[in-house]
Amino acid sequence: MNLQYWHWLVIVTVPFLVIERLWPRDAGQKFWRPGLLSDLGFFVLNGHFAGVWLAAATRPLHLLVMDRLPVWGVPASWLSAASDWPVWLQFVVAFVLLDFVQWCTHNLLHRVSWLWEFHKVHHSIRDMDFWGSLRFHWVEILVYRTTQYIPLVWLGFSPEALLLVAVISTVIGHFNHANVSLDIGWLGYVLNNPRMHLWHHAAESEVDRPVNFGINLSVWDYLFGTAWVPDAPPKQLGFVGLDRWRTGLVWLESWPASRLWLKRADVERAHE
Repeated sequence: MNLQYWHWLVIVTVPFLVIERLWPRDAGQKFWRPGLLSDLGFFVLNGHFAGVWLAAATRPLHLLVMDRLPVWGVPASWLSAASDWPVWLQFVVAFVLLDFVQWCTHNLLHRVSWLWEFHKVHHSIRDMDFWGSLRFHWVEILVYRTTQYIPLVWLGFSPEALLLVAVISTVIGHFNHANVSLDIGWLGYVLNNPRMHLWHHAAESEVDRPVNFGINLSVWDYLFGTAWVPDAPPKQLGFVGLDRWRTGLVWLESWPASRLWLKRADVERAHE
């Protein structure tokens, strides 16, 4: 039986429903917390439909690029170098390479102001749990897919290797965002983890600069000096102005156009 990604997404998710109940970091955090309904929507949209839509929308562009590569002087022998490798080796190379590309992209999402506006949607999580791992604005997904396009096309990893990367990344992503109190010890210097990622979501009042950009691997943050993991968790998550944001799925996906609602609310308050 060939399982698709969304099948694996459901399989991976079920254990976290149990883990968060058994070893919670914040035992007082409710399961049905504000924004959960929206995160269930993101779970469906980004866990399945976003990939299907993007694949269909970008296929004509992909075919055009592949047809133009010889014209641009790129030898055919340079492409699909990984196609003859064993699947396990493709997985290792793809996992590390794509994670580094995502680390660099994540940096840009915080440092380029217009990209940060879209990334804010992910940082609008007020109560951290594994459901939030798929809360991403659709434009942010486009940005990530764009930066990963070149290494994917250039090396030509097999669908089997990329599916394995996606499944393992989902497990780690769920774990990073989960409301759990589990210390992974020295592995924290290699793999991203809840203690580390929670500080990435900390409010500006808690940190003086963006930290912990790792997606799957924490090693990049330690190598490039962006790691920050105090013993105690941050007291507040989010960003300045989050208290004025709504938690609805449509409101979040339409940001920053939904900023108009905030301006209208300011005008109404000014006339009260």
